[in-house]
Amino acid sequence: MGLPFGDIVHSVEVPWSTLSGRLLAVDGNNAVYQFLATIRQRDGQPFSDPQGHATSHLIGVLYRTTSLLAQGVRPVWVFDGKPPDLKAGTLGARFRAKERAEAEWKDAVERQDWETARKKAAATSRFTRPMAAEAVELLQALGVPTVQAPSEGEAQAARMASEGRVWAAGSEDYDSLLFGAPRLVRGLAARGRGGDQPAAHLIEREKLLEELGISAEELLLLGLIVGTDFNDGAKGYGPKKGLQLVRQHLGWDATLRAANLEPNELEAAAAIFRTPEVAPIGELSFHPIDIPSVDRILVQGRGFSADRVHAALARARHAPSVAVPADGRRQSQLDGFGGA
Repeated sequence: MGLPFGDIVHSVEVPWSTLSGRLLAVDGNNAVYQFLATIRQRDGQPFSDPQGHATSHLIGVLYRTTSLLAQGVRPVWVFDGKPPDLKAGTLGARFRAKERAEAEWKDAVERQDWETARKKAAATSRFTRPMAAEAVELLQALGVPTVQAPSEGEAQAARMASEGRVWAAGSEDYDSLLFGAPRLVRGLAARGRGGDQPAAHLIEREKLLEELGISAEELLLLGLIVGTDFNDGAKGYGPKKGLQLVRQHLGWDATLRAANLEPNELEAAAAIFRTPEVAPIGELSFHPIDIPSVDRILVQGRGFSADRVHAALARARHAPSVAVPADGRRQSQLDGFGGA
């Protein structure tokens, strides 16, 4: 679902040069769902190989990763683990929504209403465990590290950013901010046209709190009032109305009760953000692109065009890259990353 903070959170457009040489913890599930929703055929069906297996997720991973590498950005892909029990309601609602969308998609196809078909098909996207395993295998062949979170990937990415293992979390959702990420980069699908053209949007958590006039705990309060993946939120409260209430600085319990929420009932949801389940991370190692493995996975294995795959790899392999230590800070020394 993601927090609906778009109307109250102001981001700064940043050029690719700002991100070049930075380690970003990319929200893998968020990105792959984006690929599955948008990389589709005219009738809304996902692209597939000759055996009928979906390939939209692999297309997205290939081009997103090589595009970032070509810009000097170092993505560390982080994938979800077991969801918290409190997420069951959200997941159930999503499942029912997918079922409705699938029925509406079939109806649109029968009517040859291709615009509606594509729209409804996007809402049926399912990211399966086999797809996740395929994505990880491809990323490893691309020389990019992956992290398996024990639970929420956004929580893992936020912890990696707060510990300085990466420079920022990269996601289209705002949840990383509630998990404590000091920086969030949105819009990684944007394409730079060289030079300092705007590439993505940066949100710095401390600056955001200052602009909103609230504390970190009050940002969490706002999320709970609006509603997260782990609670329904207060009836009649959107982000703007919720912000007005939080800015009164009434305190935790009084603020929730003013929104007709019971504080005790939200302790478990708040704890997920305050003390999320995360795993310790070892060395984040990047390696040269393994072209034979990429060919085996995509060309021989899934019927991808060799010319298109190699063109994407060439852009990434020939891009200059900046050496980055484990804490995610840039160095000025070039290391020639990208393969032989």
